[in-house]
Amino acid sequence: MAKLPVEKMRELERRFGEIEARMSEGPAADVYVRLASEYSELQPVVRKIRDYEKATAEVADLRTLLADKATDREMRELAEMELPEAEERVEALEKDMQVLLLPKDAADEKSAILEIRAGTGGNEAALFAGDLFRMYERYAAGKGWKVEVLSASEGEAGGFREIIATVSGRGVFSKLKFESGVHRVQRVPDTETQGRIHTSAATVAVLPEAEEIDIEIRPEDIRIDTMRSSGAGGQHVNTTDSAVRITHLPTGLVVTSSEKSQHQNRAKAMQVLRSRLYDMERQKADSERSADRKSQVGSGDRSERIRTYNFPQGRVTDHRINLTLYKLDRMMEGEIDEVVDALIADYQAGQLAQLGEQQG
Repeated sequence: MAKLPVEKMRELERRFGEIEARMSEGPAADVYVRLASEYSELQPVVRKIRDYEKATAEVADLRTLLADKATDREMRELAEMELPEAEERVEALEKDMQVLLLPKDAADEKSAILEIRAGTGGNEAALFAGDLFRMYERYAAGKGWKVEVLSASEGEAGGFREIIATVSGRGVFSKLKFESGVHRVQRVPDTETQGRIHTSAATVAVLPEAEEIDIEIRPEDIRIDTMRSSGAGGQHVNTTDSAVRITHLPTGLVVTSSEKSQHQNRAKAMQVLRSRLYDMERQKADSERSADRKSQVGSGDRSERIRTYNFPQGRVTDHRINLTLYKLDRMMEGEIDEVVDALIADYQAGQLAQLGEQQG
């Protein structure tokens, strides 16, 4: 196991105490909000550090008792009985500390942009894209997150050819970032008369929601076009020139939004564009660092088949970590924590192994 960075632990405790003191002084509202955010981020880490320090002190005291020849028999027997349990507690806390002190992804605490697109499989792929969106929507509701659809293109038989939404809340990206990739479904479509199983797919992209301070978009780098919007499925007769298409000239990225308000469409399209540009920068930096990455999960290659949903067998398999669960119905209802937590644990294990090798 990698050694605990004692100096970093001391620095975190010092910073935590400093924030507590500054908050008690009653600073300006904007400063207080910033301090409170850092305080809530540090609190669980510092609490664990203090638990660890208390546990190590207890082990040291018990060992001192056992080493002291003046210790009476009853106290010695008690110390011998308590020491293994105390050592186990220290070991467990060390493991927790290793994970808590891993380098943080700066985007982990952010909200996210969720993009789901139908892939191969025609109407069935669009229906599956709709199923995936509802799965994430229910998962988000269970976490108390807010989901807002930015744009959607419905499939002919239902579902979505494409749907883009914001998922707002603290730590959304840290939970959903490993969902990016190709999701494959195997099931008998309603239109299939012979009962044959069809395979289709949808792609999922999860981007950290970028703010203006995260990415600068110069006015001269974008072209904004307004287009005629015909509403959902082209059913509305009263069309308006409210749809907005923004092209980012340096990268060629194109974002559209076609709700009723042109002003809202521009804001939503800029929101998605910022997040895509921010994600491009992260992907570039990540690929430069990841030549020797050991983790199977990685950062989510969008072209990689990551998961299969087999409806006849009620089975879900995540291919990156070889995890198979026979609870497909519950997962489609939004109960995906088991898979999400397993992916995060695998990624953290890869980081710890890499850290151990570097220290070794």
